Amino acid sequence: MKKVLRIVLGLTLVYLVGCTDDFVEVEPDGSNDSDFFNNQAEYESALIGAYDLLQSTFWNVLTGIVASPDYAAGGDSFNYDQPTLQNINLMIHTPAEQNQLRSMWGLMYAGLNRANFILEFKNKTDFAGKEELIAEAYFLRAYYTFELVKNFGNVPLKVGERDGVLRISDVRIFPGDEFSMERIADIATAYSLIEEDLKEAIPNLPVSQDLPYEATQGAAQALLGKVYLYHAKFDQTKYADAATSLNQVISSGQFSLVNGEDYTNLFEGIGENGAEAVFEIQYTGVEPAGWGCIECSQGTYFPQFCGPRSPYDDTTYRAGWGFCLPSVELHDLFEDGDSRKEVTFYDLRDAQDTYSQGRDDTGLFNKKYMPRKADDGVGADPLNYSQNYRSIRYADVLLMAAEAEVQSGGSNAVNYLNAVRARAYGDNSHDYQASEGDLLEAIYTERRKELAGEGHYFYDLVRTNRAEAIIDGFTANKNEVFPIPLIELQLAQAEERWGNPGY
Repeated sequence: MKKVLRIVLGLTLVYLVGCTDDFVEVEPDGSNDSDFFNNQAEYESALIGAYDLLQSTFWNVLTGIVASPDYAAGGDSFNYDQPTLQNINLMIHTPAEQNQLRSMWGLMYAGLNRANFILEFKNKTDFAGKEELIAEAYFLRAYYTFELVKNFGNVPLKVGERDGVLRISDVRIFPGDEFSMERIADIATAYSLIEEDLKEAIPNLPVSQDLPYEATQGAAQALLGKVYLYHAKFDQTKYADAATSLNQVISSGQFSLVNGEDYTNLFEGIGENGAEAVFEIQYTGVEPAGWGCIECSQGTYFPQFCGPRSPYDDTTYRAGWGFCLPSVELHDLFEDGDSRKEVTFYDLRDAQDTYSQGRDDTGLFNKKYMPRKADDGVGADPLNYSQNYRSIRYADVLLMAAEAEVQSGGSNAVNYLNAVRARAYGDNSHDYQASEGDLLEAIYTERRKELAGEGHYFYDLVRTNRAEAIIDGFTANKNEVFPIPLIELQLAQAEERWGNPGY
């Protein structure tokens, strides 16, 4: 059963840098920070608050999908529906964008700051098991910071040296700090900061957890390996580090690829938190939300974006808004006999009269995250789907490890690639052969197919320097990251200090 993540503290909900243009002095409701962290229960409550912001990362996933050349933005064909997504899909986005980009910026900083709240007071009270709790806080800070860096580049952070190493400071960011904060020197340094948090977290995280939302040692090792791969764009020695970290996940024996009916149901409710789940973002439809505060929901409305536009009637799927539409080219990349085709695509090309065709309609939909009728607690507004986001799957780990092994001279790449292919085809008939051509290109293609519709391909193209050649409209030295929203730059008086190049 999913655990409902509730914000049980009066933690800071502002987006740090300009969530609101006006500040009003009010009396605080509840405990203030100087009276908190007196016992284990208060630390655990703060940790739940830090986990809670993971649920807002569905904005990041949706944005990454439409930035990919394999997916069209979609939406209403009669108006410029969700203009930020439309502009990102066409690679014409600017700092003036609101909506998704501003939510990503503000909510990831809010998550980072909730982790910092715990770390700022990590030495206040001792209790059994505190080392694990603090390790989870470092994992969460790394996760939120990684989301900021891969989307916006070398973002502003408070940093300082600890034990001779540059680290993110264990202190919160307060309103007003934005006027003096500077961006990290470069993106490579930003990834180093994330790596240090994960390296500190890993030794004190358990191999398994009682509750599915909590980070394990394997999740931190997998995220560390992923960060090393992104860092390798700037420092190729990091490929060896990535291979080491990812091989630790594989050799742990904690995870495995699911097969047969279990794979068919991998993205269904019964497939959540299974053997392939290295780290999943948990959602529940139990607690409703409204349009006034979408992020207040414990559910996700990402699936609503992915369904066929109303009117649409089906026994399994609800009508949606017709966004994140797969291309026919992507569909045709999958060979006959590849079980992933059925899991990845909902094909209505022969039934396009059964739904309202929107912008960029291909008759294909992102089946992995379609809105299911079986989902509980959706309510009157489609904001509370309970479908977990599979943030890191074991198949992803295998393919990241295969890439790192090739790039660092390791010997396991073919075995890892073949394991993913054998699951897809049910046998070893599609094992890699040298006649296919370059092994690294084969791994890239496998990632494109295996992880289609999950929000990874755009970032894979960027970190491997292939985006300019593959994405129409992509401008090198600009579109590798998104623009920091103009309103945030203006409120921080930081248009010159923080603006991303080219925007």
